[in-house]
Amino acid sequence: MSDLFDKTTDALASSLNFRLIRQNITAANIANAETPGYKAKKIDFEEALEAAIDRAHRVSATVDSSDHFPVGAGPISKVRADIYDNPEGNVSNDGNTVDMEKEMATMAENSILYKAALRLINKKLGLMKYAVTEGGRR
Repeated sequence: MSDLFDKTTDALASSLNFRLIRQNITAANIANAETPGYKAKKIDFEEALEAAIDRAHRVSATVDSSDHFPVGAGPISKVRADIYDNPEGNVSNDGNTVDMEKEMATMAENSILYKAALRLINKKLGLMKYAVTEGGRR
């Protein structure tokens, strides 16, 4: 995002993107629940996003070389999620590791958290709109 938005808005936007990816992965797992040999996938991004938010609160510094670690502005937009085979899945007789109950619970939880983040972004944008349109009126 641009400098117009604060770090909270950037973090919420990144969270929305990752929740969309998680929803797609979970939907793929559910769709392949009866595919022999299918290995359920999982995505973790919360820890990476949290670390990026912590880095964003530190003092900014410039990076002179591509070998240096970026510090300060912009780490939230650089967060990457790891997608991997879910090691917690129980292998069925046909080699499939999808647990439908867990996948459905993950989908429901992810949907709730997606909607919550979306509402928070809408509130922040609504406050900005108010400040621009009504803030100067007396």
